[in-house]
Order: sequence, then structure tokens, then C-alpha cells
Amino acid sequence: MVKLTLPENSKIVEGNTFGKEGKDTICFNIYRWNREDDKNPRMDKFHLSKRKLGPMVLDALMYIKGEVDSSLTFRRSCREGICGSCSMNVNGTNTLACLKPIEDVKFVDIYPLPHMKVLKDLVPDLSEFYEQYKSIKPWLNPKSKGKKEIKQSQVDRKKLDGLYECVLCACCSTSCPSYWWNSDKFLGPAILLQAYRFIVDSRDKNKKERLNFLKDKFKLYRCHTIMNCTKTCPKNLNPAKAIAEIKKLQVSS
Repeated sequence: MVKLTLPENSKIVEGNTFGKEGKDTICFNIYRWNREDDKNPRMDKFHLSKRKLGPMVLDALMYIKGEVDSSLTFRRSCREGICGSCSMNVNGTNTLACLKPIEDVKFVDIYPLPHMKVLKDLVPDLSEFYEQYKSIKPWLNPKSKGKKEIKQSQVDRKKLDGLYECVLCACCSTSCPSYWWNSDKFLGPAILLQAYRFIVDSRDKNKKERLNFLKDKFKLYRCHTIMNCTKTCPKNLNPAKAIAEIKKLQVSS
């Protein structure tokens, strides 16, 4: 199970318990922390009847917030795996809560994404992650002043499959040991996959500059092909392959 980076000089303590155990109940162990009360993080236990819950982990979180403890804080929006908001660590694996089924188990452990600062409860601080995304200039640069549409062949369009579907949930980056150790310098799997998406887009004419930007021992080459990113991606994408393709282009350019 991936360990969480805790606030300085703190440890996780046992928290509150809601509900009672029963044959048809599942115990949700949920990480709680609020910087405003100056207390250590804790694990609250929620014993919930399966009959009252929807099929996904997000359904359970929404039930808890609506019916049991309104102070529980987490991010969510689309409930369809499109927005990437509800990324968290469930039973040791980074995933989207809206895509994670509630399995036939007695316990479900829920933490925020590992090795990131926590804003509150299950909400990670993604400020640095978004700044890294901004650094790769995630927009097309056709270098044309005309207003005509830029046509793209079916072959060139197909090159974007497996890249554009990324929802920037940060599940892959926060599962990567290289990113844990060097998140201030290494761009991480999610951002590099997005960088490759614009590098191979036939409509963009900034390929050389994009490759030069990544020609750095930390930004790109801190990837050691551990493959955690590909294993954990809730959209079944392959960031490791995208990174490998960037390295090939670096050699051939």
C-alpha cells in the first residue's frame, strides 16, 4: 500500500466511528485532516449498509456527506470519469472514485493522493501539478496567421488516440516514485503524456521547441520505467509508452 506524506510532526490517529457493524455493512476508513483545527490527521470509520449505497466508491462518499457527516470534504463533478476531480487512493491504488466499484469486502480504506500536500480531508493540493502542465504550453501553435481551418488526415488523427483521453487526475504521477522524490523538477507521467500529445499533433508546428524544452536530466529523464503510471491509470492509458516515444524523438532529432 502506498504511504501518504503527512503534515510535519504528525501521525494518523484513530478517529470517530459512525454506525454499527453488521452482516451487510461495509466499513469505510476515511482519512480526515483540517489544517484549521491544528490537530493530527485521523481515520474515521463509517459502517454503511450495502443496500443504501450506489455501485461506486463516490456513491458511498456522497452518501456519507449527505446523510452522516456533512463536514467530509472531497472533490467531484461529472461522476463519469471525465473531469478527473475525484482522484484519490482507494485500498492502496490511485483511482477515480466514480470509476471504482465497491467490491465485496468488509473494509475500504480511502486516502488522498499520496505524496502531495493536503488541503483538507481527501483534497490534494494540485497547484504545482497544474503549473507543470502550464509549462509545456498545452495548446496548438500552428504558426499561421490565417483563419482557415487546419485539416488533419485520419492517419495523423489516430496518433492522438490514447493521449487526448487523459483527464489530468494525477493518479499516475502520484503513483510514480521518481515523482515523489523530484516533484519540483520531474514533470511526471501525466504532464509528459500531455507533452507528447502536442508533439505528435500534425497541426502543431512547435515540435522542435517542445523537444528542446524537455531535453533536461530532470524534466524527462527521471523516468526509470517503473510502470506504476500505466498500471494505475483509471482511463487505461499508457504514459510510460508516451515517455519512451519522447525519448526516441530526442535521440533522432
